[in-house]
Amino acid sequence: MKRLPKALIAAVALGSVALVAGCSDEGDPVSFDGPTAKAPAAEQSGGGSGGSADKAAAEAAAKTLMPTGPKAEFTTQNTLDDGTKIGVTTLDGKKSGFQGKVWVWAPKEYFDPKYANSGFPVLIALPGGNGYPKNYWMGTDLKLQSSISKWSQEGKSLPFIVVMPVLNPDAKYYYDGSDIPGRPKMGTWMTEDVPDFVKANFRTFKSRDGWAFMGSSSGAFVGLKSVLQHSDKFKAVIASGPDTVPDSPLWAGHEAQRQANNPEKLAKALSAKPDTKDNDVYLAFQIGTKESGVNKLKDFIRDYGKGPVKTRLQVIQDGEHNAKTYVKGMEDGTIQWISEHMQAPIPES
Repeated sequence: MKRLPKALIAAVALGSVALVAGCSDEGDPVSFDGPTAKAPAAEQSGGGSGGSADKAAAEAAAKTLMPTGPKAEFTTQNTLDDGTKIGVTTLDGKKSGFQGKVWVWAPKEYFDPKYANSGFPVLIALPGGNGYPKNYWMGTDLKLQSSISKWSQEGKSLPFIVVMPVLNPDAKYYYDGSDIPGRPKMGTWMTEDVPDFVKANFRTFKSRDGWAFMGSSSGAFVGLKSVLQHSDKFKAVIASGPDTVPDSPLWAGHEAQRQANNPEKLAKALSAKPDTKDNDVYLAFQIGTKESGVNKLKDFIRDYGKGPVKTRLQVIQDGEHNAKTYVKGMEDGTIQWISEHMQAPIPES
């Protein structure tokens, strides 16, 4: 499906780029430093007993990547009812050469001392439309972050760190989250610079089991393509109302490179690999009954949902092509499905 006109995107997003009015601490410095990591139980005074506490500590140590630095400076964008903050900073992409804003949110569990030695799963959330200069998931009106808090308490979701980078370098074109020749390297930005930034500032997991994308419309395409293209780095995606082929006008004259960024080609190649734990990816598609494209998604699942390419389709009753519809679909089962296949934080016993 083609991307919606910008005016229509603005309408269906239902004010999703608006900030919370009167946020008294907006612009204030905010830190995402978690609790100070403690020595594993076996290294603490008295040694370990080989019990469950020692096993949990050993598992956390083996799987967790502590913040590598350098530490970014964040300012407050929004504050949730539970006191957690959505922060924002400007990232200079060392590998892509692109500079852009990134918004981040960490759940309350991230600051709980019992998780001081554990990584947390990361969800890179991408908007529809051009996704510039704002990523609309950074607002609180769509309730993505507060919903993840609620769902994690209900056992439906992992307590994800939510990372919200700008999707494109300008509001004129879309770049398909790719390194289009002669253009800003948005593929490198999204799959290398942004993850490196998260690893520098947060406790994460070393393996791809702790890394996923979600997105709507054009952002869903980028998330889908990124997971298929870099299945060694990312485990899952929630792709809502996505295109399944690259259609940026900037590909003109670069057909070979366009096909190298085509989810259909990438999924076909991956589906032919052995169905092993090292190869599997989880593609959670969502679409509303009031939008077009469901048959294309069913065709994609039929043709490429084989072997290590695991798929799920959430058809959202009365759903439209907008972000609020897709949050509802996440609640109705999508977030739980990817959570079941990803790494959960490891508490001290």
